[in-house]
Amino acid sequence: MRAVIQREWGGPDVLEVAEVPRPDAGPGEVLVRVVAAGVNPADWKIRSGAVRRFGEPPFTLGLDVAGVVEAVGDGVSGFRPGDAVFGNAAPPDGAYAEFAAVPQARLAHVPDGLDLVHAAALPTAALTAWQPLVRVAGVSAGQRVLVHAAAGGVGHLAVQIAKARGAHVIGTARAAKHAFLRGLGADELVDYTAVDFAEAVRDVDVVLDPIAGDYGPRSLRTLKPGGLLIDVRGTGPDRAEVRRLAGEAGLRFTEFGFTPSGADLAELAEAGVRAVVDEVLPLEDAAKAHALSETGRAAGKIVLAV
Repeated sequence: MRAVIQREWGGPDVLEVAEVPRPDAGPGEVLVRVVAAGVNPADWKIRSGAVRRFGEPPFTLGLDVAGVVEAVGDGVSGFRPGDAVFGNAAPPDGAYAEFAAVPQARLAHVPDGLDLVHAAALPTAALTAWQPLVRVAGVSAGQRVLVHAAAGGVGHLAVQIAKARGAHVIGTARAAKHAFLRGLGADELVDYTAVDFAEAVRDVDVVLDPIAGDYGPRSLRTLKPGGLLIDVRGTGPDRAEVRRLAGEAGLRFTEFGFTPSGADLAELAEAGVRAVVDEVLPLEDAAKAHALSETGRAAGKIVLAV
């Protein structure tokens, strides 16, 4: 099969299309004929070597997969050939390929009304927003939720999730993205290039932060007593200082990393959470997709069509 592989750490140019052996569905696995693969910041962090949890190259990137079940392994129930599915694959055998073998617990059926390109845009970003807002913070009606990088992959989904749960949603984004975010339900928007959000926003119950760095200490200033700051950046700067400041101020702080979950994907998709797809590129343009993702300027998600 064709797959995008990298043989060394580096920039987007290390990505190449190659012929590699097609995987088999092992016990508990589903072999998916990939139709689309989502692109996430985690992908280029892995590619660059900033994140090395999947071992040394060569390998195939791609955390987000959507496609059609080709075969199932021993012990698989609930999926059969021909089913449209989406979920989380994982390097070294990732989703930037014509086929991917995925553990059944990471997959969900694609609901009616959701096409495979938009399904591929959901898994990592949607779970990174859904799990902390729903499972950790328990966001509920009447609460005030601040979402940083609100027009980004995680942010635009977090806006929808918080709004659907009845929260008053505040987002930080460039002014050019404000109309887009109002269309998703944001109640207030702050242009972080013109205004210091730490001065403009107050009495927040929950902050969802995919940026980290100085956003952590500054976000604490927006929280009401007992408020919660959730850092979903993953890799990045040390959080010891923001943890200390939160404790001293009587605030809560947690670092959160999503857990692949087909059950959560099914729930959020049925709840109507939908990814906005900024651009669809062919598999051969994986390097271009990474370069675009690294600019941080996409409104929504980038998807590779396989």
